[in-house]
Amino acid sequence: MSQFEYGTSHLNLRAQVIRTLLAVQQGQSLANVLPIHLAKVADRDRALFHELVLGTLRQWYALKSITLPLLVKPLNNETVETCLYVGLYQILCTRIADHAAISETVTAVKQLGYQTLSGVVNAILRRVSRETPEFYTALTEAHGLPSWLFKRLKKDWPEQLNELIFSLKQVAPLTLRVNTRKMSREAYFNKLLSSGIKAHIGTESDVAIILDQSVQITELPGYEEGWFSVQDEHAQLCANFVPNLNDKVVIDACAAPGGKTAHLLEKYTPTELIALDYDSKRLVRVAENLDRLQLDTHSNINILAADATSWEADQLVDCIVLDAPCSAIGVMRRHPDIRLLRQSTDIQQTVDLQAQILAHMWNQLKVGGTLLYITCSILKVENEQQIQDFFANNSNALEIKMDTSLGIEQAYGRQLLPSEGLGDGFYYCRIEKTA
Repeated sequence: MSQFEYGTSHLNLRAQVIRTLLAVQQGQSLANVLPIHLAKVADRDRALFHELVLGTLRQWYALKSITLPLLVKPLNNETVETCLYVGLYQILCTRIADHAAISETVTAVKQLGYQTLSGVVNAILRRVSRETPEFYTALTEAHGLPSWLFKRLKKDWPEQLNELIFSLKQVAPLTLRVNTRKMSREAYFNKLLSSGIKAHIGTESDVAIILDQSVQITELPGYEEGWFSVQDEHAQLCANFVPNLNDKVVIDACAAPGGKTAHLLEKYTPTELIALDYDSKRLVRVAENLDRLQLDTHSNINILAADATSWEADQLVDCIVLDAPCSAIGVMRRHPDIRLLRQSTDIQQTVDLQAQILAHMWNQLKVGGTLLYITCSILKVENEQQIQDFFANNSNALEIKMDTSLGIEQAYGRQLLPSEGLGDGFYYCRIEKTA
C-alpha cells in the first residue's frame, strides 16, 4: 500500500495531483486511478486538478529535459521530481499566477514529507519564473517523448517527425458520432447550435461533429435518447472501410468498449453480430452503450467474453473487424499516461499477440469474406510490417484498396497520423480471403 493511499484530507490540491502522478509512475493506468483520486477533490477544484494531472503527463518528458540541467546533483526522489514538474507546468503552461504556483507547490513538498528539499524546489521554480521565455522555448523545442519512442518514430516517420511530435503534445478534440438511426448529422448539429454549444462539422467522417468548447457529455441534447456517442473521428472511419454488412454474419473481435460495434449497427443490419472481448468487465460497457443507443433491438447481437486467440465461431463468417491490441501510441493525446506506462519491451509482446489473433481469426472467415485490421498505433512494426508478415504467410489473402485519400498509403493499408484539431493515429488494412 502506497504511503499516499490514506490521509489525503490535509493535502492541498498540488499534493493531491502529485499523489495521482506517483500512482501512474508506479504502473497504474490513469483510467483506473483518476476517478478514485478525483472523488477526494472538492468540486470547485476538479477542473484544475484534471488540467494539472493531464497537462503534466502530456509534457512529462519535456519538463524532465528542462529540469535536469537545473539540478546541481540528481534528486533521486520521484516525489520531489514530480513536485518540480507540476510546479514548472503551472508556470510555463497555465495562467496561474507564478507566486501561487510556487507557494502551493512548495507547500505540497512539505505536506508530502520532504521539508528538507522544499528549498531546492522553491529556488528552481523562482528561477524559472524569472526566466520564463527561455524555459518556455526549451519546453516547446523538446520532443517530450521517452527516448525509445522518439527513436522509433524518427525511424518510422522521418519526414513527418516534427509535425508528429507537435501533434502528440496537443489536446485531442472532443468528437461526437451522430447516431443516424435517430437523426441526420445536420439535424443534430443544428440542435447543438440552438442550445448555444459551439461546434463544427467533421471533414473526415460523414457522421462526425467536433465540439469547440468543454461540455458535460451527459448534459448534451439527446444523450439519454442515444442521439450520439463520443468517438474519435479517425476511429469512426471503420464503418466506411467495411463492405455492406446487411444480412451478413460479422465478428467484432476485441470489441470493448463498443464504439465500433455500435457504429456498425447504426449503419448496417447484419444477420448476426458477435462482439468478442476477453475482459468481461469491459463488455458491460458494450451492452450499456448499445442499450443507450437503442441498438440492442435492431440485430441478433451476441456479446461474448472470450479470447480471440482461441475462440471459434460455429460457422465461418462474412466479415471480421479486428481492432487489435496495440501500444496505443496513436491515442497518446487522449491518454497521456501512455508516455510513462508504455515500455520498449512491451512492443514485441504486443506484435506477437497481434499476429496470433490475426492468424486465428483468419481461420474463422469464409472464402470471399473481409477482414478489416485496425490499430490505434503509429508504429510500423504493429501495422504495415505486421500485415507484410501476414501476407507473406497467407497466399489466400488479397488487399482490397480502401476508397479514401485519407492518411498515408503504406505497402499494405493506410496510416492516419494524429493531427492537431483532427483525429488520432489509426492504421487500417482491408483484406479479402480468396481461397
